Amino acid sequence: MPTPFDSLDDYIALPRVEGLALSPDGTTAVLTVAALKKDGTGYERSLWRVPTRGDGGPRRLTRSAKGESGAAFTPAGDVLFVSARPDAESEDDDESGQLWLLPAGGGEARPVTRLAGGVDGIAAVAEQADRVVVAASLLPGAESLEAEASLRGRRKKRKVSAILHEAYPIRYWDHDLGPAEPHLLSVDLGDLQDTVAAAVAESSAQAESTADAAAEAAGADSGAGPDEQPYPATLPRPRDLTPRPGRSADHAEAALTPDGATLIVSLQRPEQRGGRRIIVSIDTATGARTTLFDEVGADFEAPTISHDGTRLAFLRTEKSTPAAPTDYEVWVADLDGAAARRIAEGWDRWASSFVFDAGDEALVATADANGRGPVFRLPLDGSAPSQLTDDDFTYTHVAVDRTTGDLVALRSSWVVPPHPVRIDPNGTVTTLATPAPAPAAPGTITEVETTASDGARVRGWLLLPDGASADAAAPLLLWIHGGPLNSWNAWSWRWAPLLAVARGYAVLLPDPALSTGYGLDFIARGWNSWGGKPYTDLMSITDAAVARDDIDETRTAAMGGSFGGYMANWVAGHTDRFRAIVTHASLWALDQFAGTTDDSEYWQRIFTAEAMLENSPHRFVSDIRTPLMVVHGDKDYRVPVGEGLRLWSELAEHHADEDGHMPHRFLYFPDENHWVLKPQHAIVWYETVFAFLAQHVLGEEFERPELLG
Repeated sequence: MPTPFDSLDDYIALPRVEGLALSPDGTTAVLTVAALKKDGTGYERSLWRVPTRGDGGPRRLTRSAKGESGAAFTPAGDVLFVSARPDAESEDDDESGQLWLLPAGGGEARPVTRLAGGVDGIAAVAEQADRVVVAASLLPGAESLEAEASLRGRRKKRKVSAILHEAYPIRYWDHDLGPAEPHLLSVDLGDLQDTVAAAVAESSAQAESTADAAAEAAGADSGAGPDEQPYPATLPRPRDLTPRPGRSADHAEAALTPDGATLIVSLQRPEQRGGRRIIVSIDTATGARTTLFDEVGADFEAPTISHDGTRLAFLRTEKSTPAAPTDYEVWVADLDGAAARRIAEGWDRWASSFVFDAGDEALVATADANGRGPVFRLPLDGSAPSQLTDDDFTYTHVAVDRTTGDLVALRSSWVVPPHPVRIDPNGTVTTLATPAPAPAAPGTITEVETTASDGARVRGWLLLPDGASADAAAPLLLWIHGGPLNSWNAWSWRWAPLLAVARGYAVLLPDPALSTGYGLDFIARGWNSWGGKPYTDLMSITDAAVARDDIDETRTAAMGGSFGGYMANWVAGHTDRFRAIVTHASLWALDQFAGTTDDSEYWQRIFTAEAMLENSPHRFVSDIRTPLMVVHGDKDYRVPVGEGLRLWSELAEHHADEDGHMPHRFLYFPDENHWVLKPQHAIVWYETVFAFLAQHVLGEEFERPELLG
C-alpha cells in the first residue's frame, strides 16, 4: 500500500506538530501546527485546540497568512502567541512579529505590543498574575522605544545594513548578530486597554503627533523628532528588565514567579571570546538585579520555579576540557539562591528539560536513555529517580496538569511523528486527538547491537523495507547522527529514514561513542578522539547489521550531517567498504573550522591541539576511494561553507582526472543554512541524494533532478 513517504511531494505536505501549551485548568492543550503553503515554498503555522480529557476533536483557533507560534496561556486562560499578522490599528505595514492575545471568552485576537523591531518570543508567563516577559531586540543607540523606532526607520530608509561589533561572536547558526541587542521586556497585561474611550484617546495622540511632525518640518520646535511616534497608549508599555545588555541575553532562559514579581533568568557573562552562564534575579517592578549563581568555569542554565514560588531548579555544568566531558548536574535552591543542593546525583543521564510536579515534591524531567527519551521523576527529598514512561518514544514539551497531577506532552519515534499524549502518574500513556494524524509508515523497525573491542555495548535502530528477506536482501544506508552529543531517538522532519525505506533501503541509525543516553563513561570513550571509538563503533555495528541475511553487504552507503558529516569524511578516508558517501554540512579541516565557526571558543576548548590535528579528516584526502556527495549551505555559520569549499577543492586536487572530472558531486545551496529547511530545497536535496545513491549503490544511471537545470 502506498504511503506519503513514496512521494517527496506528499511527504513535504504532511502537517507537523511543533509545540504544545497546556491551559491552567489542564483541560485543553494548544498545539502549534505547520502546514505547507500553497506554493510549496514554506510553512504556515496556526494554533489548534485539543481536549486533554474525554472525547472531542481538534479545533483551529487562529488563521492568518503570517501564521502564529510560541503559544502560552495566561492565568485567565487567554492564549498568548507571536505573529506578524496585520495590526488594524497600526499605520505601518510591518513584517515583524508582535505579541497577541486571544481571549478565553471568545472574540478576535488583539495585539499586545507594537515594537518597531517586533517580539522575538515569549520568555516567561506568570502563573497567577497578568505579567508576561517577552524577548525583543532593540538598537543600542536609542534611549526609548520611540527613539528606537525612529532610528530603525532611518536605517531602513537609507538602506544601511552595516553592523559595528565590539565583542565576539558576530553571527549564530544562520543569522547575523546585531546591530540590535536582545532584551527582556516585562509586559503587564492588566494595562491592556480595550475601550472606545481608549481608542479615541489613541487617535487623538496620533493626530497630535502628526501635527507636531508637520510643525517640525516647517521649522517649529516641537521637542521631538519629526519621525518619532509615541508608543500606543492603548497597549501596555513594555518595561526593560535588561538595559544595556550587550549580547548577555542571547539565548536567555527565564522563569517568572507565580505572582510575576520576580524574573529568574540565565544570562551570559562575557569572557574574552566566550562566556559563562549565570543566574540572576530581577525585580520586575524596579528592575533591581541580584546575582544568584556565578562561578568561574561553570554554567548555570535552565531555571524553573516551583508552583508555590519558593524554590528554584536549574542545571549546573562545569566547562568541559580535553581531559573529559562533564556532567549535567540538576540543582534546587530557595528562590533567593540559599540552601542550594544537587539532586539525582547518582542518575547517569543528562536532563534535557524539567518542571516541578503538581505538588512541588519532585521534578518531572526528560532525558536521552538507551535510544529513547523517557520521562523521569526526580524527587527533591534525595531519593532515587524513577522512570515514568517505558516505551520506544521520546517525550518533549512536558506540561503539568496541577488539578490531577497528570502530564501532557508531545512524543515521537522514528516511525511516528510528534503527537500529543496524556501521561498518568503511574506511567499510563493516552494518545490525544491531533490535527496531524500519524501517516502510515513503510517497513518495520527493530533494534540491533554489538559489543565493541573495549567491551562497550553499542546499539542502534534498524529500519527495514517491506519484503526484505534472505531471498531479497536490502541495500543498507548507514546514517550517522550530528551533535556529536546526541542520540538517534526522536522523529526528524529533516533526516527522515522512512523516505529511504520506501525506496527499498534498510537504514541503520546507530549511537556510537559520544552519543547521549548511555552514561558519561560512554561519551568519554570518544572524547578528544573523534576518529577513534566513534569510528570503530560505527564499523562494528555496521558489521552486525550486514551479518543479517536480510541485508545485502555488497550494497552499502554511509551518510551524515554536521558531526555526522565529519564522520562521513573520516569514514571516506579510512575505509572503502561503502559504495557511496553523502557528507552534509561537514567538518573537514578541524583547525580551520575551530576558528571560523560561530562558537570557536567551545570547539577549541574541548580539543588539545594535537588531537585536533590527529582527528582532522583532511589529512586523509588522498586515501579516499569512495564517491562523495558534498552538500553545504552558504548560510551555515555553525559549520561555515569554507569547510565544504576546501573539501571540494582538495578532492579535485587529489582525484580529478586531466579533464577535471571526478566521481564526486557538490550540491550547493546559496541561501540555505545548516539543515536546508525550505520545502522546495528539501525535495531537491532528497532527489539528488537518492539519484547519487541509486547510481553507486544500485547500479542505475544518474538522473539529474529537473530543477537543478
